[in-house]
Amino acid sequence: IPPTPDNQPMDPSISQKVEEQYVSSSLFTGGFNSLTRAHLMDKVIDSETNHPQMAGAKGSSCAIPGCDVKVMSDERGQDLLPCECDFKICRDCFVDAVKTGGGICPGCKEPYRNTDLTDLAENNNKGQQQRPMLPPPSSGGGSKMERRLSLMKSTKSGLMRSQTGDFDHNRWLFETSGTYGYGNAFWTKDGNLGSEKDGSHGMGPQDLMSRPWRPLTRKLQIPAAVISPYRLLIFIRIVVLALFLMWRIKHQNQDAIWLWGMSVVCELWFAFSWLLDQLPKLCPINRATDLNVLKEKFETPTTSNPTGKSDLPGLDMFVSTADPEKEPPLVTSNTILSILAADYPVEKLACYVSDDGGALLTFEAMAEAASFANIWPRNPDSYFSLKRDPYKNKVKADFVKDRRRVKREYDEFKVRINGLPDSIRRRSDAYHAREEIKAMKEQRQNREDEIVEPVKIPKATWMADGTHWPGTWINSAPDHSRSDHAGIIQVMLKPPSDEPLHGDSEGFLDLTDVDIRLPLLVYVSREKRPGYDHNKKAGAMNALVRASAIMSNGPFILNLDCDHYIYNSQALREGMCFMMDRGGDRLCYVQFPQRFEGIDPSDRYANHNTVFFDVNMRALDGLMGPVYVGTGCLFRRIALYGFDPPRSKEHSPGFCSCCFRRKKKKSRVAEENRSLRMSGGGGDSDDDEEMSLSLVPKKFGNSTFLIDSIPVAEFQGRPLADHPALLDASTVAEAIAVISCWYEDKTEWGSRIGWIYGSVTEDVVTGYRMHNRGWKSVYCVTKRDAFRGTAPINLTDRLHQVLRWATGSVEIFFSRNNAFLASPRMKILQRIAYLNVGIYPFTSIFLIVYCFLPALSLFSGQFIVQTLNVTFLIYLLIISITLCLLALLEIKCAHLAAVIQGLLKVVAGIEISFTLTSKSGGDDVDDEFADLYVVKWTSLMIPPITIMMVNLIAIAVGFSRTIYSVIPQWSKLIGGVFFSFWVLAHLYPFAKGLMGRRGKTPTIVYVWSGLVAITISLLWVAVNPPAGSTQIGGSFTFP
Repeated sequence: IPPTPDNQPMDPSISQKVEEQYVSSSLFTGGFNSLTRAHLMDKVIDSETNHPQMAGAKGSSCAIPGCDVKVMSDERGQDLLPCECDFKICRDCFVDAVKTGGGICPGCKEPYRNTDLTDLAENNNKGQQQRPMLPPPSSGGGSKMERRLSLMKSTKSGLMRSQTGDFDHNRWLFETSGTYGYGNAFWTKDGNLGSEKDGSHGMGPQDLMSRPWRPLTRKLQIPAAVISPYRLLIFIRIVVLALFLMWRIKHQNQDAIWLWGMSVVCELWFAFSWLLDQLPKLCPINRATDLNVLKEKFETPTTSNPTGKSDLPGLDMFVSTADPEKEPPLVTSNTILSILAADYPVEKLACYVSDDGGALLTFEAMAEAASFANIWPRNPDSYFSLKRDPYKNKVKADFVKDRRRVKREYDEFKVRINGLPDSIRRRSDAYHAREEIKAMKEQRQNREDEIVEPVKIPKATWMADGTHWPGTWINSAPDHSRSDHAGIIQVMLKPPSDEPLHGDSEGFLDLTDVDIRLPLLVYVSREKRPGYDHNKKAGAMNALVRASAIMSNGPFILNLDCDHYIYNSQALREGMCFMMDRGGDRLCYVQFPQRFEGIDPSDRYANHNTVFFDVNMRALDGLMGPVYVGTGCLFRRIALYGFDPPRSKEHSPGFCSCCFRRKKKKSRVAEENRSLRMSGGGGDSDDDEEMSLSLVPKKFGNSTFLIDSIPVAEFQGRPLADHPALLDASTVAEAIAVISCWYEDKTEWGSRIGWIYGSVTEDVVTGYRMHNRGWKSVYCVTKRDAFRGTAPINLTDRLHQVLRWATGSVEIFFSRNNAFLASPRMKILQRIAYLNVGIYPFTSIFLIVYCFLPALSLFSGQFIVQTLNVTFLIYLLIISITLCLLALLEIKCAHLAAVIQGLLKVVAGIEISFTLTSKSGGDDVDDEFADLYVVKWTSLMIPPITIMMVNLIAIAVGFSRTIYSVIPQWSKLIGGVFFSFWVLAHLYPFAKGLMGRRGKTPTIVYVWSGLVAITISLLWVAVNPPAGSTQIGGSFTFP
């Protein structure tokens, strides 16, 4: 709509506030063969919302008859009232009153004293220091803000998809006549970035040169007293293994060649598998960060930045959930609260919640969490679940009083969250009944003389404002099911202002000197339609990548599962230390270890994964970096876009970073002249070509907004870069387009860009592709756990989890992502590590066979060797001792202690470290480990149960045969029983899980088990008596 006397664009500063208010109060939907619509919501949830950034926050409607538009509001959510009579009027009606009504107030009929909206906003917020805004570069045909506002005004009934934005991001970033936020990495010819007269500030080179360079991170080598014996033990064990296998091959057991052959094949595979697992562990390292240096470099006041405004780059947080029944909304809400409270510049942080199920329950739970964040943005569930009060007798009484108030508020918050399913159901039933009554009345009016049949209306799910939910309904219907619904975007918390916004003392907590701003919070549910592959979690993450690129475009992305919350509020800063340090531009991601809560004290099913997270990942950090494990990972956005790392041709792959170091060559190419290169599917020839503009839509899709955001994200990812946030209706409408089901068609999303498809373990494949292009990653282990989550403590759930991981590894091995096909940029030991990821599930085949060998030995009366001679026993002793010593050096005797404790438990029933106290019944909701004792049958239990039963029976048979034999062969019995006992000892946690809660297994089960074992052994001896035996032990004969 062109500007006319009746349609004049308002001041940019005011139009931004008005449009942000419109965006945060609208639910955007759209998708395949449907218009993109913005549904204005005056009410998001049933409870009251009072934070000025939140959707549906407090605000009045225009008092002009026939107009229901919200009154203009400031950043605190207060109404902007231009007249002293406090007549409530919206922006459009106010402009009409000034232009056509002579500036007369429609309420009191007195002239307005102030008709300038800019002055009105400043007067309403007097006393607050306003930061001058940097206007965007001018372009023909009016400013972009004017065009966006005109689009918004014309599309309140239905927003069409817009791709007509002609804003030049490159000009905005790199022009010399203007500036780009605070702390620009680009300096003008005179050495200054902007001037005081134009209201801009910058960080000049002299500010950096005046300070000595200090690293943000340090690489801590493992002490030589530990790493040297460790490598020596590995070498000794390799030599002993080789000698042992040679001896085994030469000394065959002719009496049982089949038993010897199976054992040798299994042992060869075990040696090969151990070698694959051990070689990448040769170069472990530790790393440390210095947060004080980070603050000094990016948040310390200077002459050009007197307020010390943060120069840290933007960060987009992704939280993924799919099913509110399996992933409780209360857990997801606590994760969101922990993100909103992270110690990171609030204006640089954005949180996106991906609801792949499109459930109204998740939507309203997120709205409740956004409302509660105004009271106390933490993870309250973890805090209030502490067994003891950490502040007892240490704090003032007023803190204790406030803590009790917040505890009470959180209890009410939990009641609201847990009551949402019933609330939504009752609301939907009430609206459905109203619609049926209305339809019946209309039908009777139209057909007065005819017999009226009952009207059948689909039972919809209704939102709090009395409209249909566009996502999945409780009762599935066409266009409203889990696999068939429109795309949805709702800005729960609009972008915060640049300057701090202090609270007041009007609430039950005094927030006078507290910055009450909250990060941007967006609910996203991508479109799903039949016939389009959704690609599960990987597809949802790629949809978030595209939507966030358009809405906030943070150069870094951190993804979390819905049950992993931020335990260390400074974890984001520690991860950013690696990205902002010298050489950090070659890092694709920073992986944090996974730590878990709610696991039984004995960690029966190894949920902590100590060996993997504390040994393997640290070792990989000494190579090209750890693998991506699916959560708790800080990504560089351009690395997800499929670009090659800078200076990729300067680094040769080598062997590893700590062994056989190669001297680096100095770069002759200036940093400013480097360009991003898109990785091709062919070879190095494709890497040498710059990305062709004609191929960009084929790779990323046809969204010009998304394509324009790519150079912006690359520039912001460099040190000392900032970016302004602007969120309007056309931007959100474009975000709806890029999360549609058809957007990825004929593009490289999922094949070379974003999360990679084709495997249930998309995390490993995605990290592999980045390492394959030459990127590096680091492992960030913080003193205080960065994130904490939950793990399945139930035996069946744990088995299914391991099954999913193993299935994904097999898929990787038989795909193009096999480490055998890696590019020359990947180091040899890194290839071996990825090869081990794809091969390790096959070890289970040889392991099952080897677990049956002791039983087969006892049944047949033979053994894997001819006799238990000294050479065989010495080899076994050395191999076992070196294994235990390696475990001591790797994880500080955790393995050895577990083995000893397990043996003592089985043999003598002795508890070493702790004893599980008696728990209440499984139906007790207060039992923290109730799920641990629930036995759910699955076919995955058949192999281990079979192994245990066969070995137990074989031990009984072996004892019976030896006792009844004329010439007992005790050496074969001892060998077979020892190995059977060793197998059973490793299956002890599994057997304990099958028994359920202690004391719940009936005694008769043990009695019958013993009787069955004795009966079977006697029957075996009677049917197959030992050669040359006589009737020993009485006149017992088998009839």
